[in-house]
Amino acid sequence: MTALLTTNLGATPLLGRGKVRDLYAVDDALLMVATDRISAFDHVLATGIPDKGKILTQISLFWFDLLKDVIPNHLITAEVSDFPASLHPYVDQLRGRSMLVKRAQMFPVECVARGYLAGSGWKEYRVSRSVCGIALPPGLEDGSRLPEPIFTPATKSEGGEHDVNISFAEMEGIVSPTEAEELRRLTLQIYRRAAEHAEQCGLILADTKFEFGRIAQGIILADEVLTPDSSRFWDGKTWKPGGAQPSFDKQFVRDYLEEIQWDKKAPAPGLPGEVVERTRAKYLEAFRRLTGSELQS
Repeated sequence: MTALLTTNLGATPLLGRGKVRDLYAVDDALLMVATDRISAFDHVLATGIPDKGKILTQISLFWFDLLKDVIPNHLITAEVSDFPASLHPYVDQLRGRSMLVKRAQMFPVECVARGYLAGSGWKEYRVSRSVCGIALPPGLEDGSRLPEPIFTPATKSEGGEHDVNISFAEMEGIVSPTEAEELRRLTLQIYRRAAEHAEQCGLILADTKFEFGRIAQGIILADEVLTPDSSRFWDGKTWKPGGAQPSFDKQFVRDYLEEIQWDKKAPAPGLPGEVVERTRAKYLEAFRRLTGSELQS
């Protein structure tokens, strides 16, 4: 298996390359192509994970369909045969990993929902017994379930920097108070629906982040949704508060990079075959358990 690290769609205008996705302009729509690039510690690594882009795209498509009665989304089509004819010669780069989507005015905040204490939330709790200004009970541990899900927005990072957690009041200074309230409501509603589905699959959705945009018809869900890149999924059978939980994401990659004591500066190193294979298997397991189906190649 080989990893697709960069796409080239000929004369199709390239708008930019993110850590994972390449974004193209297609008439009045956008084409998002998820490559197999993988990042860690804010750097894209020299080695990709075969099929990672397909896994992320197809998980997102599953959730867009499951959540369509909660909120509309930006998807136009993921069928390459329905793309404009100019893209058909590039089917090998697009099949299973691309989405033609609506252009939207994106809200400049990350909308984060947390049902469990982990990551930056746990670090903040240890200092202030709160997360993003929300007071939490004493005695919680790393991995503890929260009394109820909370909305903890963050700024969108620029230039690969870390997102920064902000309070709801700070969010109201970035978007209008009415918009902030609606985004909080939508975020928690989607989280609860997704967490319920994940639980039925034997998984815990510890936290996740969403991106929303606005079109003429109103607010829509955009970008990727509820994938191992944007969400923390744990195995319900092995969950035990009191420390970091094994997750369905790139933890094998992070562990390897810590092991080799990389200084977290460019250029980023490559990965050995075993780490690539174990990471791919973890992503694929998350896909199968969440969707109940096999990956479309």
